[in-house]
Amino acid sequence: MVKGLYGDFYADLKIAPAYGKRITLTKQQIIQIQSLSTVKYFSLAVEEKAVLVNGEYRATVSIKGVDENYERICAIDKHIIRGKFILGNSEKPAIVAGAGIENAVGLDVLSSLSGVTLYLPNNSAKTSSLEEALNSFNVIPTGSFLIQSEFDNKYVFTNLAFLKYMLNFEENEYSYAELNVTSNASTTQVQQQLKGILGKNYTVLTRYQQNQGLFAVMSTEKWIIYGILSLILIIASFNMIGALSMLALEKQKDTALLKAMGAPSWFIRNIFLLEGLILATVGAIAGIALGSLICFIQLQFHVIKLGGATFLTDYYPVKFQGTDFLLIFATILFIAISASWIPARKAALLQVSLKGNE
Repeated sequence: MVKGLYGDFYADLKIAPAYGKRITLTKQQIIQIQSLSTVKYFSLAVEEKAVLVNGEYRATVSIKGVDENYERICAIDKHIIRGKFILGNSEKPAIVAGAGIENAVGLDVLSSLSGVTLYLPNNSAKTSSLEEALNSFNVIPTGSFLIQSEFDNKYVFTNLAFLKYMLNFEENEYSYAELNVTSNASTTQVQQQLKGILGKNYTVLTRYQQNQGLFAVMSTEKWIIYGILSLILIIASFNMIGALSMLALEKQKDTALLKAMGAPSWFIRNIFLLEGLILATVGAIAGIALGSLICFIQLQFHVIKLGGATFLTDYYPVKFQGTDFLLIFATILFIAISASWIPARKAALLQVSLKGNE
């Protein structure tokens, strides 16, 4: 679910400067990138820190100026909760703010008369005075979006031409460019193509590389949970070791009889290994069936709720993945066979005499 939300905000690939905060993309380079058959949509953007002021309320935001192709790159329009995704033009700029910023500044996105003041750094300022260090402009809020708090409390969108003018960007200067690839294209291959076209002064990042910390944490968290549950299973396997050890003691006479009839040690060992395998298989099937039933009930009836009202979903999300089932089943069998090996080996090496026994 989190990956889906980030996918609605970040493009498949991002062309950013290798050094500094600006890139220069000539018309020839842009045409060359857009002419690639694997590139579906291409968008240019400028981003900068700003201060949004509405009367007594103010907030520090990241303002992002985008062109008309941005809505095709990212599905932000489906997350608009009030108003519309209208950004205006260079002369009459409009903004679309995150829901957190909307609340913090007290924006009225449904009224075209409620303008707010946007303060941006003046890159051409020659003195350090506050009046010259900042440029200001009145903008009209036209909409608000709700994706997740990281975006809702940080980003404000406006049109590209206005922001370039306010920040004194040259015609071919941008903060970065974003693009989406076609459905049958490999993002990694397109990334290498773009690096070949642009050279070493540019860096091309995939969606996961743009959020490497987040996805690394998510992946690590999943494996940590798997490790903890496997550790619990290992501890529980001592019950199996005890049960099979007791079984081996109870079946001493039967073991001695089989050996007397010529059964080799590996045959005795495999009997107890098979016993442990049967226990593990029955337990695994029963556990997976019960877990699947609980997940199905959660998906259909949303039994387990999430506390609070700030989540995008009010119930704990669940998803069936075949690889998880296979990994769990394989882990159970591996631990069960490992736990069964100790009592099985002892049973195979146990020496019992039938002489004098009735």
